[in-house]
Amino acid sequence: MAQIITVPSEILRKPTRAVTTLDKRVINVIIDMIDTLKKTTNPEGVGLAAPQIGENLSIFLARPEPKGEIFIFINPEIIKYSQRMTHPTGKKGVYEGCLSIPGHYAPVKRSMSVTVKFQTTDLRSWILVDRTEVFTGFIAHVIQHEMDHLNGILFIDRVLAQQAKLYKVEGKEWVEVGI
Repeated sequence: MAQIITVPSEILRKPTRAVTTLDKRVINVIIDMIDTLKKTTNPEGVGLAAPQIGENLSIFLARPEPKGEIFIFINPEIIKYSQRMTHPTGKKGVYEGCLSIPGHYAPVKRSMSVTVKFQTTDLRSWILVDRTEVFTGFIAHVIQHEMDHLNGILFIDRVLAQQAKLYKVEGKEWVEVGI
């Protein structure tokens, strides 16, 4: 299990580089990412980007269900965003958080669906496969968050741009904090 990199680490602000070959090093990074994501608790992680474990590679994982399937995205590109947006308000909607900014959450607006062009692999053959898929709902939200990581953008940047409120969890209380 890798240690999750937290702010203010510079790697979280750098755009990643494309994966050109699925060599042993990249395979080991993916295995380490899967192991790390599976072992995250409080909260359970729903996504993890390579920069979050100190690797400047265009790879992220998404796991919309805490114990569900983990999707591997290599060299992803969102080629279409839906016009419909999530509008989290009050206690309704997704309050986004980040393993690299522990204990902080905010209602971030994102597109309700995205079309993603990416490569993926399975854990047996390790052959890269090109895919283009439409993702809707919570997984679309996770994908947009993780894509931001690959571009050096943190969810707090979205909070600032959207003039949303940021909360820090202290015990069982959610306390509004400034950025």
